[in-house]
Amino acid sequence: MGDKNMDQKVDYYTDGSESGLSEEYWVDWFLRAKGNEYFCEVDEDFITDRFNLTGLSTEVSHLQYAAELITDALDLDSFQDPVRQEIDADAKHLYGLIHARYILTPRGLTKMMEKYKLAHFGKCPRVNCYFNPLLPVGLYDVAGQSSVKLYCTKCEDLYIPKSTRHANIDGAYFGTSFPAMILQAFPQLLPTKTNERHVPTIFGFKMHEHAKWARWQDKQRQEMNKRIQQYNKEQQNIQQLKAQPNNSTPSVQSQQSQTKSQSQSQSRSPSSQPQVEAA
Repeated sequence: MGDKNMDQKVDYYTDGSESGLSEEYWVDWFLRAKGNEYFCEVDEDFITDRFNLTGLSTEVSHLQYAAELITDALDLDSFQDPVRQEIDADAKHLYGLIHARYILTPRGLTKMMEKYKLAHFGKCPRVNCYFNPLLPVGLYDVAGQSSVKLYCTKCEDLYIPKSTRHANIDGAYFGTSFPAMILQAFPQLLPTKTNERHVPTIFGFKMHEHAKWARWQDKQRQEMNKRIQQYNKEQQNIQQLKAQPNNSTPSVQSQQSQTKSQSQSQSRSPSSQPQVEAA
């Protein structure tokens, strides 16, 4: 059993060249492993910075050993088999947790943006999205709650990865804030929204119920757009009326002063009503 595990370890951590079993970096091996295509390379400086590991000691039991294994500063062969497997699993888990923090930094966002442009996370299956690239997102920031989901920036819906290897990735390795952060950093990634609707057909003929429902929705959308336009027009008129009193204030004030002076003059003048003489 020990020789079999050792053989597997050599297969994982070697480049397979004919010249010999030259070891490769742990991060390179991890990124090349099947199912880890969603991850980007985290800079070693980010991993070695203790500040970036704050709060992860409760999530990873062998935090120090796992961090050293990721940075190739630990000889895993010096540990017994049970502990070695635990450290290896902790290293993978730790890399995922660090990855969730790293992709929110400027360098991490840039790397993930390049993967997004190349559609490394897949494309939206919705017809009217026309193969729009997807973004990975987690439903929770705490590990072990839910697997990763894929977010479409066009239809704004969530999808489950097609591959079971990707569907088993913990969503906390990407976090809940990643799509909003990358779209804020790169607003040019936002696609243009359209009102185009897919109407199912059979041999070229529209299905009656679906077509009827689509017509009703289109009518409701048109009426809503009319109400919005009417509301915007009313708001513009209100703004114009608010701006007009600045020009018409003097005339209004003059009219008010003239009316006030007339009332004062009438109060000062003797009464025009005839006096009733005493008999």
